[in-house]
This record gives sequence, C-alpha cells and structure tokens, in this order.
Amino acid sequence: MEEKKKQTPVRIGITQGDINGVSYEVILKTFSDCRMFDFCTPILYGSTKVASYHKKLLSLHQDITFNGIHEAKEAADHKFNVINLTNDEIKIEVGKLTDVAGAQSRLSLNKACEDLKEGCVDVLVTAPISKKNIQSPDFDFPGHTEYLSHQFGCSSLMIMVCDRMRIGIVTNHLAIKDVPDAITHNVLFDKIMLMNESLKRDFGIPMPKIAIMALDPHAGDNGVIGNFDMTVVKPVIDEVQSKGVLAYGPYPSDGFFGNSEFTKFDGVLALYHDQGLIPFKLMSFTEGVNFTAGLPYVRTSPAHGTGFDIAGKDKASEQSFRRAVYLACDILRNRKEYDELTSDPLN
Repeated sequence: MEEKKKQTPVRIGITQGDINGVSYEVILKTFSDCRMFDFCTPILYGSTKVASYHKKLLSLHQDITFNGIHEAKEAADHKFNVINLTNDEIKIEVGKLTDVAGAQSRLSLNKACEDLKEGCVDVLVTAPISKKNIQSPDFDFPGHTEYLSHQFGCSSLMIMVCDRMRIGIVTNHLAIKDVPDAITHNVLFDKIMLMNESLKRDFGIPMPKIAIMALDPHAGDNGVIGNFDMTVVKPVIDEVQSKGVLAYGPYPSDGFFGNSEFTKFDGVLALYHDQGLIPFKLMSFTEGVNFTAGLPYVRTSPAHGTGFDIAGKDKASEQSFRRAVYLACDILRNRKEYDELTSDPLN
C-alpha cells in the first residue's frame, strides 16, 4: 500500500497586536503546546524581547523558545519563529493605551501583509489591536477588516465563526445612526453573494442556506413600525433567489435567535454589528473566531479584544486564538480543494 505523503506545515503569519494587551499571552499559550507545530509553522511579526517579557509574566505548563529571524523565508519548521521588526528598545506598559503600542501594531500588520502578498506566508492570523492607538495618517480605518479590504483592493465580509453558527455583518464598525443609509440595494446584494460564495469555497458547503436579518423590530410589522425591510431588504432577497441563492428572510432577530432558528441555516447575515455580535458572543465568547471573507488570502482573528483589564495577569484564555489558527488552516485547505474541483467542471 502506498504510503501517505506527509503534509507540508502551513506557514502562518501572526501579527503581534497590541503589546500592552493579552495578544502575546494568547499567542504564547497557544504555541506552548508543541503539537501545534505538527501542522503549522508560526511566524510572529513582533519582537523576541517583547515575547520574552510576556513569557516571564505567564505560568506556562510547557516551555517555549523563540527562533529570532529577519525574514519569513528563514522560518524553521517545529519552531516558534519571531521576525524582529526593530532593534530599538520597546517600552511595554501592560494594560495601558500608548502611542508606542499603536506604532508597533501598525508595523507588524503592514509587514505581515507585505509577506502575505509575496507568498512568504500562507495565511494571516491577527492578534487584537486597539482601534484607538493604531490610528495614524497611514491607518485611518475602524478595524482590521476595513484595512485589509483596502490593502488587497476588494470587497470583504466579516464572518464570525463558532461551532453553532456562522454570522456575517453587513456594515461592520459603523454608528447605528449611519446604518440605514449604508445598506443600499447593491451593498446588500453584494454581501449576500459574497457570503454565499464563501460558504461554498471556504467552508465546503455546496448549497448553503442563508438567513437575512431584518433591520426594524418585527421586520417593520407590515409597515406599522417601519418599511425598510419590505422596501429595501426583501427585494434584494428576491433578486438573489432568482439567481439560485438560497437566501431567506428578513427575520426579526429577537425571535430568530430566541427560538434557535439559526440552527436551520448554514449562514446568517446580520445588518449591523451588535445585531450579530451579541448573540454570537453569548454563545461563544471564549472560542469564537473572526474570519474575513472575500479577500484573496485567508485571514482569521480571535473574536475578543485587547483585554487591557486582564493583561499581564495570566488570566486570558487562548481558546479563541487557537481556533483562529485551526480555522485558517481549514479554510486554506478547503479553498485548494474547491479550486481544484471547479477549475475544469467537464473533467
């Protein structure tokens, strides 16, 4: 019997996030388990000095050593590789919002994206950033999703993933007052089509069934509360259905989640941030993953933030970050399989 070929470990580019938060903690806890190296080669864009500082704050069950490198191509399998982005001393102020930490976040993200474009890493896993201190003249984005869409020149969709659901967000990080104007016919159409394609290519679901949430309470209650859902959302659903997409709704979100209707669908599309994130985090606060669909590359992230309140206290759970690594590898494999199967439909 022919021996199975050993799979090449996935080269995972990891951004350091905010050096004053829990980013290094969840990264180091994840890779202190040597079994992670069996299927992936981590490449952290950060600093061995910062990593050593945070290592001293933790009570790791297993030791972890750092392989300092200058470029991603120098990364070694079965080692925790760290690209030193600077030789300067970096001031760490655990739990604090500082300009230094913001600058380090930008530096890490920019370099990781460069290497992703050049094929030096296979996937990108981003650690949490502070949306406040990362702002600068060359970073004017409300979060990772918008930055990455700009970097790669494409539309994207934030999809939150856990064992129980996959929920996309149409308007991402946007003030509630601006949400209705942002949800145009074309925007909603594109997001539904993007989710449909992602569920097929990234998650291996041949005919995904998608639920679309309503904007107004009770989906407007036949015009008594509002007519947005009947005049804007429903026509888009009808249009995508005519193209063979199995999209349904609009569903009032309270009853939809309260009655566990979401379990009947492969994906759910929420119209604004909290409509999707509140039920998602109630179900999977410590294990959820943020995935950016629509990019030419695979990017995932833990679903939590910087955790300044628990930074440096050895209290952060690494479950979400570990699952972000797993999901990135799974989606990369699914994309390769999908592209091979659909490259020549006749064959």
